[in-house]
Amino acid sequence: MQEMSLKTTRELDIFYNETWESFSYEQHSQKLNKTAWVYLPYRYDETQKYNIFYLSHGGWSNEETVLGTDRQPSELKYAVDHAIQDGRMKPMILVCPTYNNTSSRDSGDYSLALKLTDQFHNELLNDLIPAVEGQYHTWADYNTSPEKLKVTRDHRGFGGFSMGSVNNWHTFQYCLDYFRYYMPMSGNMGDGAWIDAVVCSFDWTDEDFFIWTATGTEDFAASGFSYQINSMVNEYSDTFHLSDNEIDGNVSYRLYEGGTHGPEASNQYTFNGLLWFWND
Repeated sequence: MQEMSLKTTRELDIFYNETWESFSYEQHSQKLNKTAWVYLPYRYDETQKYNIFYLSHGGWSNEETVLGTDRQPSELKYAVDHAIQDGRMKPMILVCPTYNNTSSRDSGDYSLALKLTDQFHNELLNDLIPAVEGQYHTWADYNTSPEKLKVTRDHRGFGGFSMGSVNNWHTFQYCLDYFRYYMPMSGNMGDGAWIDAVVCSFDWTDEDFFIWTATGTEDFAASGFSYQINSMVNEYSDTFHLSDNEIDGNVSYRLYEGGTHGPEASNQYTFNGLLWFWND
């Protein structure tokens, strides 16, 4: 990812959505008003259907961390601007939500963040996706019924770095009916057994999803992350097939030489992953 000197061609939109306190979600006893940041691609056209990718922040972070805000966009946001404008990246809508619950500091509590990412799918499926895709033109075509969201899953992805990667794995666990593409980066959840069981519990096959993964050689999370990916593709090879393309497999594993567990590596992975999705 190179430095960008030109200014953005599109502002980030702040998006307000209502949801419910995470641990009592089913009771709907405590309403929460939350925000997300929505990136609309260069020359966004409301008559065109767009692929959509949800990007989760990691620990000690919030919805402003990945792409920034309209007043202070991140370097990654500018890079995406120009990649789309130059035809290197497929135009898509990006959504940066937060799994922070009743406090903006929730993600700074490691044990709490683990629990919140395990709960986030309730808000994601029931509140955030219907609100966002009811306002912006995706392949759901403003129809946010569960049936429509399921049949348009090929045009929807989810990814995240570190604790955002844990959020990604939980999204795979609970939301495989709604997302085809996943981008976990430097954050693991056990071995391949549980995720193989997830696939077997759905009606989808190994041809119905693709997981693009990345970590760095100097990343403290690399060992556990690599263990999970290797367990998936080696011990459960009927379900997970390592490949650099979607025709020959459904898992891609990228290793960044010298990459550490920080923003620079996260930006590199996210940018390169987004270049891959929906591109020929």
